Parts: sequence; C-alpha cells; structure tokens
Amino acid sequence: MATDYYAVLGVRRDASQDEIKKAFRRLARELHPDVNPDPKTQERFKEINAAYEVLSDPQKKQVYDLGGDPLSTSGAGGGAGGFGAGGFGNFSDIMDAFFGTASQRGPRSRTRRGQDAMIRLEIDLNEAAFGTTKDIQVDTAVVCTTCSGEGAAPGTSAQTCDMCRGRGEVSQVTRSFLGQVMTSRPCPQCQGFGTVVPTPCPECAGDGRVRSRRTLTVKIPAGVDNGTRIQLAGEGEVGPGGGPAGDLYVEIHELPHPVFQRRGDDLHCTVTIPMTAAALGTKCPLETLDGLEEVDVRPGTQSGQSIPLHGRGVTHLRGGGRGDLIVHVEVQTPSKLDPEQERLLRELAKLRGEERPTGQFQPGQQGLFSRLKDAFNGR
Repeated sequence: MATDYYAVLGVRRDASQDEIKKAFRRLARELHPDVNPDPKTQERFKEINAAYEVLSDPQKKQVYDLGGDPLSTSGAGGGAGGFGAGGFGNFSDIMDAFFGTASQRGPRSRTRRGQDAMIRLEIDLNEAAFGTTKDIQVDTAVVCTTCSGEGAAPGTSAQTCDMCRGRGEVSQVTRSFLGQVMTSRPCPQCQGFGTVVPTPCPECAGDGRVRSRRTLTVKIPAGVDNGTRIQLAGEGEVGPGGGPAGDLYVEIHELPHPVFQRRGDDLHCTVTIPMTAAALGTKCPLETLDGLEEVDVRPGTQSGQSIPLHGRGVTHLRGGGRGDLIVHVEVQTPSKLDPEQERLLRELAKLRGEERPTGQFQPGQQGLFSRLKDAFNGR
C-alpha cells in the first residue's frame, strides 16, 4: 500500500465519517492553492483530496482497507498522484470546507409538505362578541384516491432511473488549473428523484394529489376581531406525492354594525335627545347585544357626556370578562319654534335669569366626537 490515507488526513483507522470530513475541511482550508500557492503545498492539497475521495466513499474505503488502492485504475497513480477521475472526492465538499454549507446528497423525495392556505370568513358583531361555529367550504389539493398519492397508474409503480441509477444526480469531470474536478448536478431524466414514473396516474397526472371542495366546521372563539387568524392544522394543501398537508388559516372579517362601533372590546354608540329631555332626564330604550335595556339619562345631562353600561361589550379573547358599552349623548337644540313654544321658552329664560346671558368663554377645546363630526363636515 503506497500511501496511508488515514495518516494523510491525520485520523485513526477507526475514525467515523464525521471525523474524516472534519479533518478534510480543516486541511482544505489550510492547504488550498488560493490560500497557499507554494508548490509543495499544492502537492499536499492533492494528497488530502485523494485521501478524502477514498475514505469518504464506503465502497472505495472497503477496497482500501482490504489492501487495494481504488485510485490506481484512475490514471492518477498512488494516493498523492493528482486528482484523477474523482479528484476532489466531490467538488461540493471543497465548497463545504470553505463556506460551511452542506450539499444535499442522494435522490430527493417525491413526497413534500403542502402549502398553507387562507380563507376569509365574514361574521357579524354578535358572533364576534360571543363566538360561534361556522361551516366553510374550501377548495384545496387532497390525496389522489386512485393512486393513493403514489403518482403511478394502478397496477404500476415508479422505476429506478436508468441514467443516474437511483442516485438522483449525475457527475461530470472537467479540467481546471487544479486538475480534474468532479461536479454533480440533478439528473435531467428524473429531475433528482432517482425514480421515474413510466405510466402516470390518469386522475392526478402523476402529481399524487387532486383538487377537491370540502366542508369544514370552524369554531370561532368569543372576542375575535378584524384580522384575527384561526389556524386549522393539517387542513391546507396536500403536498406533491401525497405529502403531508399544510395548515389552513381562517381570517376573520367583522361586518359593520348599524348601531355600535367597536373599539377593542368596548362598544360605542350615540343617542340624540332633545334639550328638554336632557334638562329633565329621561330613559331611552336600547337594543344591546344582551337584549333590550334602558339607558338612564340623568337630569342636566350635557351634550358630549357619556353613559357607560359596564360588561355589555365584547368578550375578552384572552381572559374572562367583557368590555363596556359606552353611550354618548348628543343634545339636540330645536331650530324652529312655533309662537307658543317660543313664548314658553322666553318665560323659562326669564324665570332663570337667562334673558340676556353673557356666556362663559374659555380656551377652545373639543371632545373626540365633536372633532370627528367637524372632520366629516369638512370644517
């Protein structure tokens, strides 16, 4: 045995493949001609590549351990005599040594995970507040029942590719300034799968999946809001080759309510009452999410004041309890009075000493609803 390949890489004869690869990477970084152009170093670099080519290949390693030299028939002589037909072992290992990236070896699987899918679901405020259950229809890829995801027609099966012999890749030897370099690429005949399907399934055309409409039941938790996404694991697209399905995401879209405006878990609405009701007080019926309730407007209520109804809002999505229902009061001043109404108001103003009020001036300040109203009116 002309060359001790184990000694060249500095590993024991019982070294594992991982130890052999690590030793090769370390030496390749030190001895690569681009790093160290010394002629002696280049010869040493060829030696470690020849050693790695033998020791990283189980078949060549077995021949070597039995006393033979698998490189002796490649035209490269002994272990240090150049790169030969398999010179670099595998060019990707050189790239791996310098950049730390491991190339994928062997055929790739026809079975892959499917993509996630998303569907938009519209619900009303009451359903969002208390939760509900909905039946939805989805169009996704499912496993082909004709071939059970195999892709081959019934009674047939995938065959080993005769070009790459099941490896999924083919090798090519080219010459460079370093000598002969072996590069690998996916097999063009089987696209890297290592097998071919001579007779594809007529139902799925060899993909192992078909599109189908399904009905799913979705549980909507109480407290969801616009944009909330509910994940249904494994209900998305089935992958190629009948691979595991992705997830289905149901995105919630809450429809506008004719009375209530939602802000977080609180609900807001506005009640407009005449000035007499604001002065004397009144009770206004309001249809809440919990049924009909009376809003107690106390005497002397001013426009812009709010009346909270605690616990009448939306259920908190995380944690117990509910938000509040806030009723904003808007006092309406009559714009037209008949003679009798005007007489009565003047008499009231006289009784209250408000015939010629001077008013109370203070720095300008508007409430939130007043600012919103002015913005909509273009003021």
